[in-house]
Amino acid sequence: MLKKIMLCALVFLPFITYGQLSAGYNEWVKKANEAYEAKHYLESANAFTKAFASNNGKGMPDDRYNAACSWAQAGNKDSAFFMLMRIAEKANYSNLPHLVVDIDLTSLHNDSRWSKLCELVKQNKDKEEANLNKPLVATLDTILQDDQADRMKIDDVRKIYGVNSKEVNELWKIINKKDSVNLEKVKKILDQYGWVGPDIVGYSGNNTLFLVIQHSDIATQEHYLPMMREAVKNKKAQGSALALLEDRVALRNGRKQIYGSQIGINKDGTYYIDAMEDPDNVDKRRAEVGLNPLAEYVKHWDIKWDLEAYKKQLPELEKKLKTNK
Repeated sequence: MLKKIMLCALVFLPFITYGQLSAGYNEWVKKANEAYEAKHYLESANAFTKAFASNNGKGMPDDRYNAACSWAQAGNKDSAFFMLMRIAEKANYSNLPHLVVDIDLTSLHNDSRWSKLCELVKQNKDKEEANLNKPLVATLDTILQDDQADRMKIDDVRKIYGVNSKEVNELWKIINKKDSVNLEKVKKILDQYGWVGPDIVGYSGNNTLFLVIQHSDIATQEHYLPMMREAVKNKKAQGSALALLEDRVALRNGRKQIYGSQIGINKDGTYYIDAMEDPDNVDKRRAEVGLNPLAEYVKHWDIKWDLEAYKKQLPELEKKLKTNK
């Protein structure tokens, strides 16, 4: 939920372009997303419905996907399936690896309609990948599921048991073990084929390469960073993904991040934006690489972006950065 599905594996044309949206559409979607973050799922789902109604019943595929998540969390399976089947049938939604690990949709798995939905999404995926390197695609699909399945549980486990709980630590052990296996597989691909683009492994597979490197050790990140920079120049990787990797490498080397993408966690479980260079112009830099405004981005962690307050906190964040290096 609230991860734009187009960033994963969307290669279809939406029902309408953003320029054709009604005046109230984006405002209702904003309210829906805010309600979801507050765990007011029914309110979120109803706001999505009003967004679509304001636009003659039409909506962007990623918004319909998110609406399905809200309906599923609110306990309305019929509406959830309606949204998912609509993007599968009308928009050729094909991101099966994400669909099956999305914990927002877990309540739908035992419904007889789930297998039909997955089969339709799989058919879309097969058509989309007809001219791709299918062995590489299959390998990266498995890697993506391993990378994301347990990570999607982290926030809920933290909220239930606490940031430093045994349950959280055990989950991280599982994640780290899977990461080490996945990293060896991805390094083999990168070393043999280079940073393969969507034309070879699809958008989902291409994004998986980034995710695994983003979750690796600093030596590995520094080794493959030049390769990813070159891939972005050649349109074989997304500039928005590269920005996140640049930020992570910078912080790990004791330098301030550029795009504000890296979030730290306090002992009490609250989150903060790690030390950042020139915060006054962060949204300009984010826009240049295709990232949304920082205020929107950090809502997921219940952070309210206040530029002046952040600048006052920055000296302390810089000290913390040097300490953690």
